[in-house]
Amino acid sequence: MRNFDMHGKGHGRGLGRHRMYKGIVIGAVLFVVLGLLVMSLWNALLPAILGVKAIGFWQALGILLLSRILFGGLGFRPGRFGAHRRMHAQWMNMTPEQREAFIQQRRAGFGRHGHCRAQRHPRPVYQGSDQKLT
Repeated sequence: MRNFDMHGKGHGRGLGRHRMYKGIVIGAVLFVVLGLLVMSLWNALLPAILGVKAIGFWQALGILLLSRILFGGLGFRPGRFGAHRRMHAQWMNMTPEQREAFIQQRRAGFGRHGHCRAQRHPRPVYQGSDQKLT
């Protein structure tokens, strides 16, 4: 049987750093390419269309950052709406029994952390047609 626990044995030492450097290099290249793309498109289109001045690389990066903040958010909540769509699709494929089990599981989880008022103050249960509290 193979031993997959290789911590401290010198195996794969540079792998984590290699991935980190690779990510930094890709990020830097993407940063420069996007800046040049924004600058080129601005300088090719907007001076002729709107009569504005041409911009430089750093101004293009500023516009890119500003547009990201205004229209794209800062990326702290990636995939938020995609997760909602996936959860809706999953919910629609559940049987009524699975839905009830899911709801009970969620309620139990919220109650465990003290975030759900329903666990601290249960709703009254109505019985029969006279609607009396039990």
